[in-house]
Amino acid sequence: MTLLTNILIDGIAYGMVLFIISVGLSVTLGLMRFVNLAHGAFAMTGGYIAAWLVREQGLSYAVGVPLAVLATGVLSAALEVLVLRRLYRRSELHQVLFTIGLTFLFVATANLLVGPEVQLIPLPDALSATIDLGVRSLPAHRLLVVACGLLVLLASYGVLNRTRFGIWLRATVDNASAAAALGIPVQLVYVLTFSVGAALAGLGGILGAELMPLEPYYPLKYLVLVLVVVAVGGMGSIAGSLAAALALGIIETASKYLASDWGSLFFFLAMALLLAWRPHGLLVPRKV
Repeated sequence: MTLLTNILIDGIAYGMVLFIISVGLSVTLGLMRFVNLAHGAFAMTGGYIAAWLVREQGLSYAVGVPLAVLATGVLSAALEVLVLRRLYRRSELHQVLFTIGLTFLFVATANLLVGPEVQLIPLPDALSATIDLGVRSLPAHRLLVVACGLLVLLASYGVLNRTRFGIWLRATVDNASAAAALGIPVQLVYVLTFSVGAALAGLGGILGAELMPLEPYYPLKYLVLVLVVVAVGGMGSIAGSLAAALALGIIETASKYLASDWGSLFFFLAMALLLAWRPHGLLVPRKV
């Protein structure tokens, strides 16, 4: 019973990190129809900036983390305006090749600026402390990860389904020309959607630094995991991304507890089975 509890708790925390990172890519792929394989680079960027602000500049965790998330969003917005929006109407091959190249640029820049060492983000005493849940003592930081994941879920769902911006985004995706004719600021919708998705990736990179260590090859090392979550959950489905991230996170954690010698075999086996069962995603209606 204790082993099962440990697997569930650690798996949920890991799954929430995957969800926070992947939810922006799910929106970008599913709604904006843009294949952004540099998404993991924004997660790394957020983590690196947070590490620099907290460890090198002496800012508190509560100040450094929001600033790092904001900086990641601003950087991604600048890239969208200057470069990436020119790829929206290009083929998927052009988008894949360019964003993979952008990923290698981020990797080389991280190596050049700070070297190959793993970047650590010092936690305040409040988050380093352990909390007794009755069945297990858990670092307060893991609870913060779960809480942030739930907040991201609620905020994403609310914005996409309950706000005027969500209406603008869906209208822009359906027919950008008609949306512009109706007075919707299409370019603003695109840049805000892209930058918020990248900022969420940065937040995930920060919160998951203990589970997914920050080092220059982070964008390549974890890109497949994020893509798997988006594919299994269904592109553009926020709830699907959460369900996929939690399921795959628990399966990956269980494999590490029970069969560590097998690596990530069970993770990818679960991916294959889930996609064979629901090829369009867990919570996406079947197409006939």
